Amino acid sequence: MTARASRTQRRTRIQLENEQRILDAALDVFSLHGFRGSTIDQIAESAGMSKPNLLYYFRTKEAIHGELIGRLMEKWLDPLREMDEAGDPVQEIRRYILRKLEMARDYPRESRLFANEILQGAPRIEGVLKGPLKQLVDEKAEIIKRWMADEKLAKCDPHHLIFSIWATTQHYADFDVQVRAVLGTHKSGAGRFDDAARFLDFLFFDGLRPTGQSGKSSPS
Repeated sequence: MTARASRTQRRTRIQLENEQRILDAALDVFSLHGFRGSTIDQIAESAGMSKPNLLYYFRTKEAIHGELIGRLMEKWLDPLREMDEAGDPVQEIRRYILRKLEMARDYPRESRLFANEILQGAPRIEGVLKGPLKQLVDEKAEIIKRWMADEKLAKCDPHHLIFSIWATTQHYADFDVQVRAVLGTHKSGAGRFDDAARFLDFLFFDGLRPTGQSGKSSPS
């Protein structure tokens, strides 16, 4: 779905700014309340706009949510798309983990928007999950299998490796309140993402290195 105002022949700077204002407000509302718990009135209030003004740009709550999800999926899949078969396997997976962790740090609202959609059974993105997402994951899983066959990585299930990376990195966005509460005052600042990166590097790569290759022995 596209913004209603975008269907006009010429889009003014004000139209573009208002569309983004609505989407930013909707991201706050949807990431907090989920799709079902959010209303057009809440989004309009968060955007500081009247409801009729908002509806000029987007006809329905579904249209706003669809625009956000479409943008999110493009952004979310980019790090996996960039995994290069010609690169060093350990470095390619390390780069992917770091990119996903950076996204958890920089785009926590988007991560929670996606998590809320999944928890509701993914009714609005099921086609993407079974189509483009599955195709991309299958493609990268085959690359990882070839790396393993060439003894560049220890053997494991590549799909579950990717799932584990998603789980451990997106946790820092979706459960940020819990992470900061448990870490406490002295460890819950911005440096927690650096600490997480060091630990995940230790966690994954001592297990992924082929037998006989030594790695780091401590995440500190």
